Amino acid sequence: ADSGDADVELPTIRHQPEGLEQLLARTNFTKSELQFLYRGFKNECPSGLVDEETFTLIYSRFFPQGDASSYAHFLFDAFDADHNGALCFQDFAVGLSVLLRGTEQQKLKWAFDLYDVNKDGCVTKEVTVGNAGGLVGWGHPDMDLPVLCVPQDMLEIMKSIYAMMGRCTEPVLGASAPAQHVELFFQKMDRNRDGVVTFEEFLATCQE
Repeated sequence: ADSGDADVELPTIRHQPEGLEQLLARTNFTKSELQFLYRGFKNECPSGLVDEETFTLIYSRFFPQGDASSYAHFLFDAFDADHNGALCFQDFAVGLSVLLRGTEQQKLKWAFDLYDVNKDGCVTKEVTVGNAGGLVGWGHPDMDLPVLCVPQDMLEIMKSIYAMMGRCTEPVLGASAPAQHVELFFQKMDRNRDGVVTFEEFLATCQE
């Protein structure tokens, strides 16, 4: 285990100046801003790496009124660009740069990737109300009314946001609120009505 830790830390020490120059090129932060962010990152994560459990604990501090664990999972995946299960300072700095200093298209691409839970390049409608549990009444397979489909990727995200906000939501919303919210959103985004939202559709709608 000790040798493994050494392998993780050595490249950081050896390539620190080179890494700073690379980050200056890859982000929109200044040298002093990166140094400030790095000090804060190392203070929270002395090892230089953050696993999902630690990330969730840190993020949950900002939302004590609710359960932020599910949303933190999606957020962690969005920051974890190489999907290796750990965030290094580079992952954090690059992601934060997009959110704070990125172009409109870069920010929208980051948001789209967050909604694209299964990372297949699009947001799809996969679950029908009749099988969704607790959502029957929007439409039912045994009736003549069409079965309403719920966009699964975004439904999971929306549920996590509602859970994170907890009792901050006024008035208190019912169990079907996340699905209603997402359905309206999906209807607006799916411009060609093929049941799939691509990044191009997402971008075009957001820029209107």
